[in-house]
Amino acid sequence: MNAEIIAIGSELLTPHRTDTNSLFLTEHLNRLGVDVVYKTVVGDDRERLTATLALALSRSDLVLSIGGLGPTGDDLTRECAAAALGRELRRDDSLVEPIAARFRKRGLPMPEINLRQTLVLDGAVVLPNPNGTAPGQWLEHHGRILVLLPGPPRELCPMFENLCVPLLREKVPPAAIRTRVLRLTGITESATEERIAPIYTQYRNPVTTILATLGEIQIHLKSFGKDEAEAQARLEEMFPRIEAAVGKYAFSRCGESLEEVAASLLRSQGHTVAVAESCTGGLLAERLTSVAGSSSYFWGGMVCYDNQAKMDWLDVPAEAIETHGAVSEKVAQAMAEGIRRRAGTSWGIGITGVAGPGGGTPDKPVGLVYVALAGKRETKVLERRYPGERATVRWQASQSALDMLRRVLLPGGD
Repeated sequence: MNAEIIAIGSELLTPHRTDTNSLFLTEHLNRLGVDVVYKTVVGDDRERLTATLALALSRSDLVLSIGGLGPTGDDLTRECAAAALGRELRRDDSLVEPIAARFRKRGLPMPEINLRQTLVLDGAVVLPNPNGTAPGQWLEHHGRILVLLPGPPRELCPMFENLCVPLLREKVPPAAIRTRVLRLTGITESATEERIAPIYTQYRNPVTTILATLGEIQIHLKSFGKDEAEAQARLEEMFPRIEAAVGKYAFSRCGESLEEVAASLLRSQGHTVAVAESCTGGLLAERLTSVAGSSSYFWGGMVCYDNQAKMDWLDVPAEAIETHGAVSEKVAQAMAEGIRRRAGTSWGIGITGVAGPGGGTPDKPVGLVYVALAGKRETKVLERRYPGERATVRWQASQSALDMLRRVLLPGGD
């Protein structure tokens, strides 16, 4: 069975409101073995909403609409669903008292306009709503299922879990969907594609999706089976091949963030780290300390923007700054070694760069960053040129620093 979700409301087409209900529904539908193949957001427009519902019902086994069941004139879902299906709306008098009772609880009379919420599609099953005044509706039509759900999550979530899920279990053919996500860093989307395309193109099931986010690539695998065991077996057949193809670029197999992975490696090996930051302004320290228990491996850090601070606090040689500039391999190396020496930690990290938007030169443009990792035996320095605005450059620099640390802590080091 496949499904389509329609989120209704002009407010969802503004920057002020975001549809989160569809994420909840997708998660629960996948658990039932239902694949969500379309999601649509449509405003409070009678013609567009009717056309959207009609199209959804022509192509999807299960259509779930979210919102538009209130009492006001812009709540059009009931009327548009009736038009799309060619069915009548009828008043269900049994719904009047529960709505009126909610108003009496608040010491208020029920406005006449709320009677609109008692209109039910001909042939629909009413889904009671103990958490609001908008009943839901379940309708089977020519082999399709249409479900009208209220918009507020506190109403939608219990209605779907308590009423819709049991009904769907009776309708959904035996099936299961299982997913896994592999998270990578230090590699581009196109390079990832080159590595894994020879593998995933051999399979129709699982389905592979590559997503690019800031400083990270995600490989999503979704498998389908007649039951959980079959779906999981399909994943387990393909996942190790994908993982082997991307090698050490993969940092997470179970959803952990890069800082969580680095923290786990530090703790397991009894190592500690201190940081010296210039262009990242403490972002790396913030990420390292966002993990619970960070005091066991994180000594602390220094934010050294001014050159004199680099010299006074980290013992960066004045000659290195004068000869190579504050944004240079030599200074990053000296920062990492200086913070490690002062802190007495296993590792020291130094970051210096031009985050922008100003301050760049032809030789040292905005986005140029040096990240250094100092250990007992040697100091490694990475040069990167990141595109984008200031926040992007700073995040990418902190990502590179965490990845350098992760890699050197892996078996065999890097």
